[in-house]
Amino acid sequence: MDEVIIFCVNDGAVMKAWSDDQEVDKARGFVTMMGDPTAELTRQLDMVLDHPGPMGKGLINRSKRFAIYAENGVVKALKVSEAPDDPAGDDDPHSSCAPAMLTEIRKLRGGKDEV
Repeated sequence: MDEVIIFCVNDGAVMKAWSDDQEVDKARGFVTMMGDPTAELTRQLDMVLDHPGPMGKGLINRSKRFAIYAENGVVKALKVSEAPDDPAGDDDPHSSCAPAMLTEIRKLRGGKDEV
């Protein structure tokens, strides 16, 4: 794996604070924090969280909880953590978390562990 991009509908200041809080090692260049304050990419990916439940609680212009695995710019796996009773994936985010994505990548690579 060359890079992990942590993507969120937030501005650069919020992403930097999150990066500092999580002690992201910037020197290695493996983890990139990417903000999408205008939700432009979120809309292009069709990942806008527009369910009335979260929107009714003030979560407007937010992204669904998702993970993408791509090779050379081609999406090979997409997992979204959402359910009818949990549209934001807060109660059960497992399908878009690292262990689930690593399992998907292994499947794509024929069960090989070198990720």
